[in-house]
Amino acid sequence: MEKILCDGQHLCYVDQGKGDVVVLLHGFCGSSAYWEEVVPYLSKHYRCIVPDLRGHGLSDAPMGAYTIEQMADDVISLLNELKIEKATVLGHSLGGYITLSIAQRHAHRLERFGLIHSTAHDDTEEGKEKRLKAVSTIQSQGITDFIDGMTPGLFAPEHVETHPEWLARISEIGYRTPPQGAVGTALAMRERPDRRDVLSATTLPVLLVAGEKDQIVPAERTFTVDKKNVTQAVISDAGHMSLIEAPQKLAEIIVQFIGAASTAVK
Repeated sequence: MEKILCDGQHLCYVDQGKGDVVVLLHGFCGSSAYWEEVVPYLSKHYRCIVPDLRGHGLSDAPMGAYTIEQMADDVISLLNELKIEKATVLGHSLGGYITLSIAQRHAHRLERFGLIHSTAHDDTEEGKEKRLKAVSTIQSQGITDFIDGMTPGLFAPEHVETHPEWLARISEIGYRTPPQGAVGTALAMRERPDRRDVLSATTLPVLLVAGEKDQIVPAERTFTVDKKNVTQAVISDAGHMSLIEAPQKLAEIIVQFIGAASTAVK
């Protein structure tokens, strides 16, 4: 794990492999460790940059509400500090919201981008209420209770019973989230805009990945566009966490997407 100062904020990140740069952004109350099963596959082909997002992992967690734009600009600052002009950016869940903000405001920095178990929709009214409930739970009961309540729903129902070690690992990562970071990020997600127009307008290659048994972001909320430059993939028997439920399959989809997109450009 490396650490760098970006616009006054310390960001920690993993930098592994060589070649074209692939930036992997984790989900809410995760960290770069969310990708630990996927990076060994991808780093055989690419240079993987995997940050702990603002408010998560070992990166700084300032007090107050964050914005998705702020978190996206952190990623651009990291690329600037590493002198990386262009990259493929793939975001899981929260990371997908950040990826869309980058695609909307910094498209010239992207080779291609993707959403992994994420959506371009904004929160529904029910979703916005759940964000406030999350904030209340974290503030009144602590991060451990919140993570314990959240983790089972991240997985395909059968995996909750058959793979308790997966839940234990994701919970362990989640417990390390600074409470103020979780609160600031929940408020950022609550206020994010609908960005389906970004997917509709972009000419960049786009990857959309859904889990067949995702209880958090069902496939229909991921697959909001169907165009020539958009690759859609469903991972069977995976919930919201194919990163741990089916890491090799997810890596294969990513490698195939990048390879096909590179061939198309040539």
